[in-house]
Amino acid sequence: MGQKAISFMKLVKRDKYLLIMFAPVFVYYVIFMYIPMPGVLIAFKNFTPGHGIFGGDWVGLQWFAQFVHSIYFWRLLRNTFLLAFLPLLFGFGIPILFAVCIVEIKNQVFKRFAQTITYLPHFISTVVVAGMLINFLSPADGIVNTLLARFGFEKVNFMMEAGWFRTIFTSSEIWQSFGFSSIIYIAAIMSIDPEMYDSGKIDGVSKFQELWHLTLPSIKPTIVILLLLSLGGIMSVGFEKVYLLYNGATYETADVLSTYVYRMGIEGQNYGFATAVGLFNSIITFVLVFTVNRITRRMTNMSLW
Repeated sequence: MGQKAISFMKLVKRDKYLLIMFAPVFVYYVIFMYIPMPGVLIAFKNFTPGHGIFGGDWVGLQWFAQFVHSIYFWRLLRNTFLLAFLPLLFGFGIPILFAVCIVEIKNQVFKRFAQTITYLPHFISTVVVAGMLINFLSPADGIVNTLLARFGFEKVNFMMEAGWFRTIFTSSEIWQSFGFSSIIYIAAIMSIDPEMYDSGKIDGVSKFQELWHLTLPSIKPTIVILLLLSLGGIMSVGFEKVYLLYNGATYETADVLSTYVYRMGIEGQNYGFATAVGLFNSIITFVLVFTVNRITRRMTNMSLW
């Protein structure tokens, strides 16, 4: 036992700087993710503020049944899935292609400029992005409607039409994330042995063949892992942006599980029901990640675990 303790302390001393860097992340997850876990009991109780999470009468699966039989159930599931899946469907390949293009650029000044411009949106506050979208799409003096009027088209009140919400949300998500997401792919491409490219040039392969038969297979593990991580959050649509952009007129295509939980829990003060909906969302996400991970492991022999 003493020898194991000594070995452990040696490892801690060796990796002390890495552990210091990891400490804030560890503390964050312990405080905000693990300590609140007993609160899921509220999903099975008739919770009343002031009585604590262990107070109140047990109601079993009453809140879950109420949600499943609700008229909003399928709408919420559809919207949550689509608003998470559409950015993944249309945007997952963009960082990969962008990373390939960046690596091929020889002009270092232009390369740094392009990377800086595409990374910046990731660091813009969601509140600012939502404000920009609302201003740009304003039917009164927004730049988009101004251009439409210039070319003889009728102005469109984008933010009040449910049919436009998914397009606006998806395009803004891709714009915000593709540059920053490309960093990992750039690093993966840069780690490929240059001799493999030299051999390909000797064999007379084209740029497309080089991309398809050398670059993409070499970064395949990175692509698979990031895809699995993206699928893990497919039922966890960003609450902030949806809440800032949607309104009563766009509920049909914009209302998702997280915004519904907020309205029912915080605004409606129905804490037990809101907790049940949130727990239901977490269970669906877990099942989805577990299933996709198993399928990926069988098909590609790569997985998260």
